[in-house]
Amino acid sequence: MEQQENTQKIGQQTVEAAPENETNSTTDKVPGIEEMLQEAERKAQEHYDAWMYAKAEGENIRRRAAEDVSKAQKFAVERFSGEMLAVMDSLQAGLAVETENVESFKSGMELTLKQLSSVFDKFNIKEVNPVGEKLDPHKHQAIGVVESDQETGTVVSVMQKGYTLNERVLRPALVMVAKGKE
Repeated sequence: MEQQENTQKIGQQTVEAAPENETNSTTDKVPGIEEMLQEAERKAQEHYDAWMYAKAEGENIRRRAAEDVSKAQKFAVERFSGEMLAVMDSLQAGLAVETENVESFKSGMELTLKQLSSVFDKFNIKEVNPVGEKLDPHKHQAIGVVESDQETGTVVSVMQKGYTLNERVLRPALVMVAKGKE
């Protein structure tokens, strides 16, 4: 009987020992709170570093874009200016001519005007000459009203031509508008 009790005790100890071993093996597999904290701090640092990199990259892109816009504004008219220099040279050459022949002066002015018109065409600058059209306040500026046989609100005469650049008004045309006869 004593032997039986010892066996049972040994069996109980064996049974009780097994759960302790299992607990030890699972404790080895589950990281401790310090290890979890270190892992979380490591991940937090990685995320912070990535965020700082992205922030710096964004600031660099913004700075480069601002520099590009500044340069574009500064040198936007460079090509146009180069073309206008040829017109300036023609005007100066015309004024330097010492013969006072009206015909040669007129032909020189016509050639210079053709040169200027070609520059305007290259850069899509169009003339606005709205005689006979309805008044468009986006493209025309009425400076007076005159009685006319034309329909009321129609442009009768142009005092100063207007110009557009790529369909955008650079200068509105100064016009006289028709008013119906009473």
